[in-house]
Amino acid sequence: QVHLVESGGGLVEAGGSLRLSCTASGGTGGSYAMGWFRQTPGKEREFVAAVSWSGSSTTYADSVKDRFTISRDSSKNTVHLQMNNLKAEDTAVYYCAAPEPYSASYYDLRLGTRVVKYWGQGTQVTVSL
Repeated sequence: QVHLVESGGGLVEAGGSLRLSCTASGGTGGSYAMGWFRQTPGKEREFVAAVSWSGSSTTYADSVKDRFTISRDSSKNTVHLQMNNLKAEDTAVYYCAAPEPYSASYYDLRLGTRVVKYWGQGTQVTVSL
C-alpha cells in the first residue's frame, strides 16, 4: 500500500505561482510513475502532469503545458508540481496519484483515473482574479 501526502496548496492571485509537493511512503518496493490530477465541483477528475520513476520523462495536459513543471527528487519518494502564471481556471483540488508499481508508465497516466491505484487526500488551489 503506497501512501501519498500532498502539501503546498493555497490562495494566489492570477499570474502568481504555487508549488505543490507529494511524498510517497509505504509499499513493498518497485518502481512507479507519479502524477497530478485536479477536480472541480461537478466535473470529472482530470489529468494534469506525470513523471517517470527516474524523473527523466514528463508529460503534461495541453492546458498546463509551458506553465507547470513536474519534477521528482533523487530519493524518488517526492514529486513537485511548480505552477506558474496561474489562471482562474486552474482553481481546483489537486490530487497526487500513482499506479500500481510496474503496471503503467508515466505516459499511461494520461489515460485518466482508471490507471491510478493510489490517491493523495487532495490540496485546494484557488486562483483569484
